[in-house]
Amino acid sequence: MKKALTIITYYLLGLIAILCLSVFPKYALSDSLESQGYFQILASFITEEFINPDAWVYSLNGINSKPIMEILWPAFIYSMEILIGALVVGFILAIILSIFTFFLPKFILQPVKRFLDLMESIPDLIIATLLQAFVVFIYKSTGVELFEVASYSDQAYLAPIITLAILPAVSLFKIMLLMMEEEYLKVYVTFARSKGVHTLAILLKHILRNIIPISFHHMKIIIWGALSSQFIIERLFNVHGITYFLVESFTPITIAVSLLLIFTPFFVFFQLIEWVMKEEEGVVKDVKRVNGKERWSKKNMLASLRIVSINLVETFRNISWRRFSVLKPIFNIVKTFFLHMKNWKFALGSIFFFGVIGYSLVYSFVTDSHVDQMRLFYADDGVTLISAMPFAPTEPFFFGSDKLGYSLFDQLVVGAKYTLFFALLIAFLRVIGGLLFGILYSFYLDRGIQKWIAKLADSIHFMPLSLVAYILLTPILLPSMEGYTNSFTERVLLETVILTILVLPLTTVLIGKEMNHVLESEFITSAKVLGGNKLTLFTRHVLPHIGARLTILFGQQFIHVLLIFMHLGLFNYFFGGTKVSHDPMFPDPPMSSTYEWSGLIGQVGRTTLSSGQYWYFYILAAFMITIFAMQLIIQGVKEIQQVKVGVTYKLPRLRKSKKLNNPQKEDYQMSKESFKQTRSEWDGDQGITP
Repeated sequence: MKKALTIITYYLLGLIAILCLSVFPKYALSDSLESQGYFQILASFITEEFINPDAWVYSLNGINSKPIMEILWPAFIYSMEILIGALVVGFILAIILSIFTFFLPKFILQPVKRFLDLMESIPDLIIATLLQAFVVFIYKSTGVELFEVASYSDQAYLAPIITLAILPAVSLFKIMLLMMEEEYLKVYVTFARSKGVHTLAILLKHILRNIIPISFHHMKIIIWGALSSQFIIERLFNVHGITYFLVESFTPITIAVSLLLIFTPFFVFFQLIEWVMKEEEGVVKDVKRVNGKERWSKKNMLASLRIVSINLVETFRNISWRRFSVLKPIFNIVKTFFLHMKNWKFALGSIFFFGVIGYSLVYSFVTDSHVDQMRLFYADDGVTLISAMPFAPTEPFFFGSDKLGYSLFDQLVVGAKYTLFFALLIAFLRVIGGLLFGILYSFYLDRGIQKWIAKLADSIHFMPLSLVAYILLTPILLPSMEGYTNSFTERVLLETVILTILVLPLTTVLIGKEMNHVLESEFITSAKVLGGNKLTLFTRHVLPHIGARLTILFGQQFIHVLLIFMHLGLFNYFFGGTKVSHDPMFPDPPMSSTYEWSGLIGQVGRTTLSSGQYWYFYILAAFMITIFAMQLIIQGVKEIQQVKVGVTYKLPRLRKSKKLNNPQKEDYQMSKESFKQTRSEWDGDQGITP
């Protein structure tokens, strides 16, 4: 009974978060002085619409109103059929490939792992676009239509399922392969092999049975990514799923019902699975248990707050403010950076970011962010028309132009500083914010409160982040007929803050759990016995142990921010704002006000593929190269960390360098004389010279 009440409480908290999210666009668009406040709009929505079944209607611009479930429920079933089909195909494919790859020799297994790292770094948008381009190419070459790349009246399943299944299959394949290798080194496997049990039997009966519960914890991340990918894939393949109707009717009740339909089944499924897994584990709990009313009483809550405040005050008092220097941590970061530059992967990735951002800044400063434009391209005589926009490479622009005749290369150069810098900034804020709140989470909160916070943060996995970002950024990035409601600086700051806060609970819990793992070590107990306070434990022991993990998390968050930029760019939501033409006769396509890279993503569409304008793939190539550069940095940090803990990598190269530094002497020729000993040797007269 208590467990059921706890699950209901978690669900109600998720429901409250969805309701708060649903009314935000309406609040942000109400810019008049007489408009209601946010909480007034929220209360009015709950009392007048959400709890009133008659107000659950779906309408487009206030006309053709229908019961909302008649519209959203079939669309939800359609979307879930695609999602579940993709997950089932991806998981089955991952299990089969992992079992087959497990028996490969090591010299083949290493290239497979590198290929998986490369595939995992390719965004879903690029996979979907390349798949569509491949289908169009096959159709033009052979006349064979593999499947429809876009659906209009009929429902399409094959292409969306194949596209959506690729990344979950790659992620689970990589995770299962690593866990199989770790499980294969355990004692029970060695014992079974010594008894003559075949490796395949050990794998199927023991290893897979042990790693499946562990894989369950990774499934949330995989499904979370698949939900965000589905939001984009439905757009690319013109699938009329639930996200299509959400975008068409952007009202608070449509947002709330759509998010509830997505959130509820996954929340219930994972809660039931966790319940079953805990029952199977048979965890023994302490006999002494605190009464729930006593634990959450006013007296205990005030006492807990008092203890937390005392600990915080004590921590600040222990800081030696006289010797405190801002330059010292900066110096340590710079020193660590240059030490990591000895790794060629880390150095190559870092040089890419410094080079691209530096060149973009210099170019923008020298040319005042100039972008070449040409509408008609004439020959040298000035009369003969050669071509019109958009221009293919290499004339008049080496990398071609967009639909309005602007040079793609100039736009990529000018927009690089905005795309890369703010993606790095948002990733940095996510990690630093998670670290600061993680300190509070790990050092100052009780285990019970930590569990509640972890459960609340875990609910974020059941809502597609790209869809949530789309909902929150709509009133900020899109102008009305009168213009933007915020200035350019305000739009940049708001988007940066929103994209940071959306993931901050997840990074807080993740870093907090990493700290808890370090705090459970024996050397931490010794440090506490010797009188180490919380500040000393964090700065001297915890931070050095999680430093490499924070760097890897920073790289992962950077890639995640780039993916969000790409997803929003497909809906013409550009960083800093979207320039929209309101010309009723000949409107220009939406453009980015900063030329950042996601502003070019919207031009890679079905008409581009069917018309053969292949040079638009340069835009996707820029994203892929950037993600690959960050993957190099992450891999470099992992290799440096492996050296610190004693794991050897690049063994053949180490052997080669060792052989060059210590050349072997000539082989000694064996003969009969080699086995003869003189009397002096028997008498011990043979001397040993140093």
